[in-house]
Amino acid sequence: MDSITQFALGACVGVAVLGRKIGPGRAALTGGVLGTLPDLDVFLTHDDPIESFVQHRGWSHSLFVHAALTPVLGEVVRRSFKALSDDRARAWLAVFLCLATHALLDACTIYGTRLFWPFWTAPVSLGSIFIIDPLYTIPLLIATVWAGFSRRWTPRYGYVPGIALGLSTAYLAWSLLAQQVVTGKANDLLASHGIGPDQMIATPTPFNTLFWNVIGIDGDTSFTLYMPVFGRSGDAAFYAYQRSLRIKPCSPDDDRIARVAEFSQGYYRIMVQGDEVSVADLRMGLSPNYAFRFILGQLDGGTLMPAPTRKTVGRGNIGEDIDWLLANLSGNSATRPAEAAARTELTRYAAIAKEPGSTRAC
Repeated sequence: MDSITQFALGACVGVAVLGRKIGPGRAALTGGVLGTLPDLDVFLTHDDPIESFVQHRGWSHSLFVHAALTPVLGEVVRRSFKALSDDRARAWLAVFLCLATHALLDACTIYGTRLFWPFWTAPVSLGSIFIIDPLYTIPLLIATVWAGFSRRWTPRYGYVPGIALGLSTAYLAWSLLAQQVVTGKANDLLASHGIGPDQMIATPTPFNTLFWNVIGIDGDTSFTLYMPVFGRSGDAAFYAYQRSLRIKPCSPDDDRIARVAEFSQGYYRIMVQGDEVSVADLRMGLSPNYAFRFILGQLDGGTLMPAPTRKTVGRGNIGEDIDWLLANLSGNSATRPAEAAARTELTRYAAIAKEPGSTRAC
């Protein structure tokens, strides 16, 4: 999740555990700082942009690493406040919970996190909540601001962090339920047209959990199915794309596509624009402006010449996307302008002949 949300979550956890001892304001600041520590791994960059991409939310988000760091950071917290000098258990508990809730929340996003590194290095990725969701953040932010203006603990304030954490947790539970509802509706709709994708995942569109982006992999084709939680499945908009899997690196040592394919759990697409070839993680962002898209190189006489860089893509027409999102949230099925050329009917898609098998482009 975004840094503001993670700070607010850590602040509320800090106040819930430490507020009675050291006061709401200091507890919120302590918890907020602890709650943002795992994201300091963004400063551990690599020369290879793909490596930086796949290594983010790695060891620093592991629950085992958090447990190992708890005694060290716990002693720092305990010795920083006189009121905690004889309460080691509370200080350690606050540290572990602030770190662990950060990682657990990140695991609910589509990017995921390596919760069990080094024993299990695959990211845990539920994909039930967008990386920025105001309805999740607002209760935590209100409680954090309230704590900042509270000089000392009062019985009245004692309920605030608990209520904020309860509301946000309930919203997370709703997002998981909504994800299951949308996945079921998508499966039924596709099955009614004789479509059985190799794999499929539902993740929310930006800033909400009412309108979802269902991403499917069907051989050399990927598709996007935009569906509401409520409303008729027949109104869902369907967009299909070729994944261009025939394009492969010339060198057997070039594993860039394989690394993106593994990290994205198979939800990737090779994109060709003119002579430029790139690979994108389909789970993050909307076509064609995927958040993680990497240039593989240029096609030169049919040969893929390597050039590994992070592709800077525009955000498209934000105004059009906002209008599209608001229209669908209000119950009106609208075509997304940026993907209009890829929209097709499910009945037509079911009869589309897929591209031949992969061949090298060199």
